[in-house]
Amino acid sequence: MKNTTAGAQIIDLMMLVIDVTKGMQTQSAECLVIGQIACQKLVVVLNKIDLLAEGKRQAAIDKMTKKMQKTLESTKFRGAPIIPVAAKPGGPEAPETEAPQGISELIELLTFQISIPTRDPSGSFLMSVDHCFSIKGQGTVMTGTILSGSISLGDSVEIPALKVVKKVKSMQMFHMPVTTAMQGDRLGICVTQFDPKLLERGLVCAPESLHIIHAALISVEKIPYFRGPLQTKAKFHITVGHETVMGRLMFFSPAPDSFDHEPVLDAFDFSREYLFQEQYLCKDLAPAATDSGQTNEKAGQAPDGHCPRQQWALVEFEKPVTCPQLCLVIGSRLDADIHANMCRLAFHGVLLHGLQDKNYAESLLPRLRVYKLKHKHGLVERVIDDYNVIGRSLFKKETNIQLFVGLKVYLSTGELGVIDSAFGQSGKFKVHIPGGLSPESKKILMPSLKKRSRAGQGEVAERKEGVEQPEPAHHVTLSLSFKRYVFDTHKRMVQSP
Repeated sequence: MKNTTAGAQIIDLMMLVIDVTKGMQTQSAECLVIGQIACQKLVVVLNKIDLLAEGKRQAAIDKMTKKMQKTLESTKFRGAPIIPVAAKPGGPEAPETEAPQGISELIELLTFQISIPTRDPSGSFLMSVDHCFSIKGQGTVMTGTILSGSISLGDSVEIPALKVVKKVKSMQMFHMPVTTAMQGDRLGICVTQFDPKLLERGLVCAPESLHIIHAALISVEKIPYFRGPLQTKAKFHITVGHETVMGRLMFFSPAPDSFDHEPVLDAFDFSREYLFQEQYLCKDLAPAATDSGQTNEKAGQAPDGHCPRQQWALVEFEKPVTCPQLCLVIGSRLDADIHANMCRLAFHGVLLHGLQDKNYAESLLPRLRVYKLKHKHGLVERVIDDYNVIGRSLFKKETNIQLFVGLKVYLSTGELGVIDSAFGQSGKFKVHIPGGLSPESKKILMPSLKKRSRAGQGEVAERKEGVEQPEPAHHVTLSLSFKRYVFDTHKRMVQSP
């Protein structure tokens, strides 16, 4: 699957080969998913028709053709041609005298389907290498597909994975010597000797045109066939460019008022603010639990099922990778059971910004304005006077309340308050209310003391020093909301003006 994922990025037309006796298998479905992400054209080939009973062959082919048409119905390949063949009648052990069936028709179909793509020789040279070997007395040969730019005999090329620059000694295309090649060409490049085992697959480029990155900011779109959520801090196999490495993700979305903004797939805007997500937002996921133990709609599911048009992730690679900007990224769980009836491909996206500095956590991440929304709730315990109350149950006993002094809180009765100071050692605090308590609020918060019902004691009981006043008959809640930026080294709490 690693090879399929990498290879799908360098082809103009995809042939999906199906065993006509088995139909779509799990890996067939995964190949179709990759095709939807990376390819524009598809031809379905129903192979091994020679294994079908001759009297029932056509009926079986027609039945499988209808099944495949139904499968393609919900994809961008709806209406793609489907052709039956027997590439090797009798199987691998059959004599060569057995002629293939349907292959000439397949070649004719491919000729009709393929158009010559427009190629661009400008830009920096970049080539995807899929094979590397040495020729004694000549050098080392790298074969692959040119992704961008052009190359000529005598040019210097860089192998970023090896951190070396080599000179082009000779080139061939389909065993024919050439002096130049350009985007889209399949090419073999012979350079001065190096150990071919060091470069099984990878990229070759114009010197200093590619950089090694340790992390990346990517635009993300979940593959709908993947079961389960995409969780922040989860590890996935990340295919980026033409490498597959393990990576850990942190998901984030636009601020809620920007959910409907047009997606931007060619750059990342560091000037914007983004909302941290415990997992990728989907309509079909239940809300996730926050670190306070309360469910948070924005952590797993957008309010009212309204999802943002674009989401992002910070990917931190377990080992550095070399890839061009704006390359395709595919996340998968290749360690899952290959025989299980489940899609291992989880998401795809575009690499918008690569983080080259090994110490990116200190040098660049503080520029990434991803915040968490924090919500705390407490109670008004009692009133001091018309402008001050004592609150509780908002903080733990060990919390340093001084860090929260000056933050705004809202009473459930409508007043705006400001945390003024700690009150005692048990997590209680004093709240100043600049506009004062309304008469209605005072009625709720300052109930008259009950009279004693004992005979001879009809007067109101005296308030003894040190005895707290009774709590309000109806609880009045205090709400505190603030932002905390994930990569702010000072862990500041920020409230909207």
